[in-house]
Amino acid sequence: MFGCLVAGRLVQTDAVQVSPDKFVFNLPDYENVNHVVVFMLGTVPFPAGMGGAVYFSFPDPASGGPVWQLLGFITNDKPSAIFKISGLKAGEGGAHPFGAASSGSPSAAQVGVSVEALEQLVQQIPVSSAAVSTVDSFLQCFRSFWTLCKLFIAFFFFFFFFTVDTFI
Repeated sequence: MFGCLVAGRLVQTDAVQVSPDKFVFNLPDYENVNHVVVFMLGTVPFPAGMGGAVYFSFPDPASGGPVWQLLGFITNDKPSAIFKISGLKAGEGGAHPFGAASSGSPSAAQVGVSVEALEQLVQQIPVSSAAVSTVDSFLQCFRSFWTLCKLFIAFFFFFFFFTVDTFI
């Protein structure tokens, strides 16, 4: 039903179903992971009026227990999402029903998907540092275009002024 992707690793489709409406992916060596993608496989859609809340868990250095943080959600209309997990802080988050599914490994983290009603999903507030980008895509495109223009002008003047002597 769900897939999980970390850059440089194989796609994970082997979610462990810990209850009828909760699924967990194990992420070993989470310290080297910056972003995680959670997506629907397309084989089984959510029931009408339902979606999936996406959580991230890592071992708390103080207590050793899992700390769960809400990253965001996926739905039938938005079947995938990219989350930044490298900036999550150990002190934020709390207990969640996924807590019983902890792997116990000190370097393992987990991504959980909890099937919930859409009304509940829109009321939940994800961790602010899980957002991938807050820069408007138009602004980002304009900055890239402006940088390319400056490089082109610099190349033109360099080529013109330093190659004219060779032709004279």
